[in-house]
Amino acid sequence: MLSALDLGLIYGLMALGVYLTFRVLDFPDLTVDGSFTTGAAVTASLIIAGQSPWLATAAGAVAGAIAGLVTGVLHTKGKINPLLAGILTQIALYSINLRIMGRANLPLLRTDTLLSGLRDDRHLGTWVSVAMFAVVVLAFMLALDWFLNTDLGLALQATGDNERMIRAQGVSTDNTKILGLALSNGLVGLAGGLIAQYQGFADIGMGIGLIVAGLASVIIGQAIISGRRFIFATLAVVVGSVVYRIVIQLALQAGADPNDMKLISAILVVAALLLPRLGVFRHMRARRRERLMEAAAKGEAARA
Repeated sequence: MLSALDLGLIYGLMALGVYLTFRVLDFPDLTVDGSFTTGAAVTASLIIAGQSPWLATAAGAVAGAIAGLVTGVLHTKGKINPLLAGILTQIALYSINLRIMGRANLPLLRTDTLLSGLRDDRHLGTWVSVAMFAVVVLAFMLALDWFLNTDLGLALQATGDNERMIRAQGVSTDNTKILGLALSNGLVGLAGGLIAQYQGFADIGMGIGLIVAGLASVIIGQAIISGRRFIFATLAVVVGSVVYRIVIQLALQAGADPNDMKLISAILVVAALLLPRLGVFRHMRARRRERLMEAAAKGEAARA
């Protein structure tokens, strides 16, 4: 089960990227399935070539960002529908990833990676690795929260909220979209590089259907944790990713066929979308809002 926590935290970086495009930028980006594999392919190839694992991992993140940039350019400059732009980039990346790796699977056995020390000391899948990954993900959460509260981050939010209004203020929405897609897929590529090192291989099919996992993490997390500040939103995404991986792990332990994991993922997304609409959940949210309003009123009365 601790390995599920490890994976949930690492995939949380991918989920943060999905959150950035789907929730903040309001852009249905399907590049994720390809850019995740690109990050893994670039990282694994450079490590096998003898490069520093730190440099290889950073290069994987940059490669993912470039994939997102291509999708952004196709949409903004080529005026291609956002869904189609992501699909085109994703399809192209399949062949590019094969070119990068040279074959369908690249093993990282007998190579030094960022996680070699943990693996050699048998700390992977323990509380040591969970704590380490939690610190890494927390750092990226805080960095993303800080960025979204800068002028550039606020412009990014405004592009997703009301593109016409922010364009009237002189902001180039084309540039903010390209930036948001690059940052999003950079996080996805970083997650791909870390997963390749965690699992010990990069595979051409490791990103297939990953967008469903990302959406599930975002939806499940926001059903569990709500809040207006971005720190709560990003925390919810990571918590959703961990919960999603735990549910998948429990399904496997219960004897579910691994071939049914995509079906289970789809069912999780549907459940996460429908459950908040049930009366009991609406009542719970209403009660929570009432408690927050009462606490705010008491605070104002105390200050007065």
